[in-house]
Amino acid sequence: MRYVLALTNVKGFDGQGNRLNQTTILIEEGKFKEIGRNLPIPAGAVVIDAQGKVVTPGLIDVHTHLGIHEEGIGAEGHDYNEISSPTTPEVRALDGINPREKGFEDARRAGVTTVQIMPGSANVIGGEMVVLKTAGHIVDEMLLKSPSGLKAATGENPKRFYGAKGKLPVTRMGTASLLRQKFIEAQEYQEKRKEGKTERKLDLENIAKVLNKEIPLRVHAHRADDIVTVLRLKREFNIDLTIEHCTEGHFIAPFIAKHDVRVSVGPTMSTRSKIELADKGWQTLTALSEAGVPFSLTTDHPVVGIEHLTTSAILAVKYGLSEEQALQAITINAAKHLGVEENVGSIEVGKDADFVLWSGDPFDLRSKVEQTYINGELIFSLDNF
Repeated sequence: MRYVLALTNVKGFDGQGNRLNQTTILIEEGKFKEIGRNLPIPAGAVVIDAQGKVVTPGLIDVHTHLGIHEEGIGAEGHDYNEISSPTTPEVRALDGINPREKGFEDARRAGVTTVQIMPGSANVIGGEMVVLKTAGHIVDEMLLKSPSGLKAATGENPKRFYGAKGKLPVTRMGTASLLRQKFIEAQEYQEKRKEGKTERKLDLENIAKVLNKEIPLRVHAHRADDIVTVLRLKREFNIDLTIEHCTEGHFIAPFIAKHDVRVSVGPTMSTRSKIELADKGWQTLTALSEAGVPFSLTTDHPVVGIEHLTTSAILAVKYGLSEEQALQAITINAAKHLGVEENVGSIEVGKDADFVLWSGDPFDLRSKVEQTYINGELIFSLDNF
């Protein structure tokens, strides 16, 4: 028996820059089935009258450590950095995620329905990452994309973790050399595998996925010089990548625009906890926008709590973005950043029925998430909280 959900009197945003007004949305088998005005309601449909509410797509945070850096339990919950080696491409965030961690509940309560979860930035190469829906108790059943990228990091973090031990990398030069070295090893490994001259090596197999453009390299880079180094490596190895954080992107936005990359910006609400964040500010977003660089917003949960993804969007509007740009940075542009735009990121026919009902304007910090839906199923209700 098919399950049909009908939203009537819908006002809100579709995530593509369009406004919804007195719209009807029909949902069948977890997908948006029809969207329009004056649509007939199928017999037996469950009807939700959205009069007086505001509807948006489910929100997306592109860069988190949700469930892998658990809050409030100390070292036992720190499964995000495998610091036994400066390069650990063989590890997978998938194997360290606790879906019962409280951050998932915070995400649902904040209208966040999709997240990318990744290793931390202690290592030059940190491992594979995944994209999940935020509802469920078994990670394998929450997956939207796996793997969704390979984590790498530049700047102070690898230097701090390994330089203090007298191990490579001690410098930024060392970080770049390690990346080059591992990519060259992976190139040589692929040739030997074709010839049947070597056994399987999981670390090099995972790097080969980047070389073959099966997944992007997603690189932690705050400072402008680190961003330029990352883009240099992109040219050298002809790989797809994203810039994660891009804190000083406003200094070199036109240069970034020449390289066909997407960037995630944030967590701009955090403090200036290290030298790389000295020039942190909301001006990064407006500069990237003016240069035509596609961007998303992130909380980097738990650096900033995932419940503040919308807060970040509101502050971005306060400092120069339009509401449409800010919403797209946590919906459709975020979906494109992750390569899942065919499934999520906007209210469109055929996509997963992930959406949020707000008590009022989502750009008013006083507005509350009243209900969150994933695949057409209610996964959070303010009445039951």
